Amino acid sequence: MYTVNELREIIKQELDKKEYMQEPYSLFEPIVYMLEDGGKRLRPMLTLIAYNLYRDDIEKVLKSAIGIEIFHNYTLLHDDVMDDAELRRGRLTVHRKWNTNVAILSGDAAAITAYKCIEHCEDKYLRRAIDFFNQVAMDVCKGQQYDMEFEKREDVTEDEYIHMIYLKTAVLLAGSLRHGALLAGAPEHEYNALYDLGGALGLAFQLQDDYLDVYGDVTEFGKNIGGDIVANKKTYMMIKAFELADAPTKEVLWHWIEKKDFDKDEKVAAVTRIYDRLGVKEYAFAIIDKYLDQSREILERLDVSEERKAYLRDFIDSMGNRKK
Repeated sequence: MYTVNELREIIKQELDKKEYMQEPYSLFEPIVYMLEDGGKRLRPMLTLIAYNLYRDDIEKVLKSAIGIEIFHNYTLLHDDVMDDAELRRGRLTVHRKWNTNVAILSGDAAAITAYKCIEHCEDKYLRRAIDFFNQVAMDVCKGQQYDMEFEKREDVTEDEYIHMIYLKTAVLLAGSLRHGALLAGAPEHEYNALYDLGGALGLAFQLQDDYLDVYGDVTEFGKNIGGDIVANKKTYMMIKAFELADAPTKEVLWHWIEKKDFDKDEKVAAVTRIYDRLGVKEYAFAIIDKYLDQSREILERLDVSEERKAYLRDFIDSMGNRKK
C-alpha cells in the first residue's frame, strides 16, 4: 500500500524524467512549462490509488497515469486559449508567455503524447483502455462546446450546468479511477462503480472551483479571483443567483453582465455582494457536500479491504477542505 504523499512523489519523479522531450524542443517546452508547476495531480493520483486498491505493483500503471495528466494539461492549454485566460496556477498561460500558435500546436503534441503513454498497459486491457479513454476524451470536448454555447444563452438551468461540468471536468476524474482499476484487473462492476465515484468527485471539484473563483485567495487558488464574474461565465454561483433573485436584483445582475466598460474590481465586488445577500455560498456548500457524500457511499460498497479504502477515503475528505 502507498500513501497519497508517496504516490505524489512517484508521479513527480516520473514527470521529471521528461521522456517525451524530442526535437524541436520548442514544440515540447510549453508542455514542460505546463507540467513543471505541478498543479494538484488529481488525475494520475486517482489512477494510482484505484490501481492500488487491488494491486501493489504500481509501476505497471505509472506511465498510463502520466499520460492522463498530460492529456489534462493539453485540455487546459487549449481552454486557456479559448478563454484568453491570463493566469494558470499563478503563472502566465502558454499563449500569453509565447503566443496562440505555439499554444495550439504544443497542445496538439501533448494530446498525441498522452495517448502514447496511456497505451502502455498489458495487451489484454489495451482495447478497453483505449475505448474507455476515447469516450472520456470526446465527453470533455462535448463539455467544452456546451460551455461555449452557454456563454451566448441567458436561460441556462442548474441541471444543464451540472451536465456540462460533468462532461467537461468530472469524466476525466471518473476515467482516471476506472483506468487504474481496469489495469489492476478489477471486476467490471467495480471499475464501473469507481467511474461513478469519480464522476461525483469531479462535480464536487468543479463546484468548488466556482466557489473559490469568488471567495478564494489568489495566492492559494492560483487564478485571478472573480475571473468568472468578469467574463460573465454561467457558473453555478451565477445561475443560482438568478434563480434566487427578485426582479430588482436581477436587473442589477443584468446591468453588470451587459456593461461593456467597467472597473473589474468594482464589478466583482458588486456581484459578490449580491451572492452574499442571496446566500449563494450556502447553496454551493450544500451541493458540494451532496456529491462528496455520493462518492463516499460508492466507496463503502466496493469489495476491497477497509485498509485499502483508507487512502481514497482520505482523498475524498481532503477534497472537502480545498482552498486551491
